[in-house]
Amino acid sequence: MSQVNITLPDGSIRTFPSAVKGIEIAQSISEGLARNALAIEVNGEIWDLSRSIHQDAAIRIFTWNDKGGKYAFWHSSAHLLAEALEALYPGVKFGIGPPIESGFYYDVDLGDRAFGEEDLLAVEKKMAELAKANNAFQRSEVSKAEAIGYFTQKQDPYKVELLNDLADGSITFYKQGTFTDLCRGPHIPHTGLIKAIKLTNVAGAYWRGNEKNKMLTRIYGITFPKQKELEEYIHLLEEAKKRDHRKLGKDLELFAFSEKVGMG
Repeated sequence: MSQVNITLPDGSIRTFPSAVKGIEIAQSISEGLARNALAIEVNGEIWDLSRSIHQDAAIRIFTWNDKGGKYAFWHSSAHLLAEALEALYPGVKFGIGPPIESGFYYDVDLGDRAFGEEDLLAVEKKMAELAKANNAFQRSEVSKAEAIGYFTQKQDPYKVELLNDLADGSITFYKQGTFTDLCRGPHIPHTGLIKAIKLTNVAGAYWRGNEKNKMLTRIYGITFPKQKELEEYIHLLEEAKKRDHRKLGKDLELFAFSEKVGMG
């Protein structure tokens, strides 16, 4: 059996059978690391823990404490949001749903249906319900023709447009539960790791940032592996708002004072 040399962050090299998975490397280091692992960096690129490694590589296992771990966690959360929206709003069409600095968003076309802040709670509840199903994020490589056929049949024109710009042989789908998306990854092992969910905002966004295109609904959110961390995040936001209000109040007082001075 062929083998691969895996270089760990401390510079040590371990030998594994070819096609070893990231999760297996994490398990060989420690059970605790395997339990907390979310993704793996392979030669500078973030991968799912379930992907096989077929050549020598420098790796790093990412947990929630790492930027790469949060990246995968929030990317998967965007897919969970999309799954919830598809369950609640049949026929919804999807643009893009990336992770961002704090959380994620998904741009969606809900047709003639209005969607506002008051709808966020119902979607949050659906996301929480779907998360508990512990569905794995499953990666599959697909041909360009197969991918275009899938999204054409699904009547998802934004995905078809994105596919037209991609090279055959570079296209992957990710599936969790009943939801399938066009996606490069990476993703966390399964939805059950997403324990705390907060959808934070709804905004408008032109498709592909072009004002000549249709205005889509952009839904922002943030998720955490523990409810306590979400509560702490909300507390920090509220404190920041209070500081902003106090600063605004002082600015207005100074403005009023300077106006009075000007009237003398």
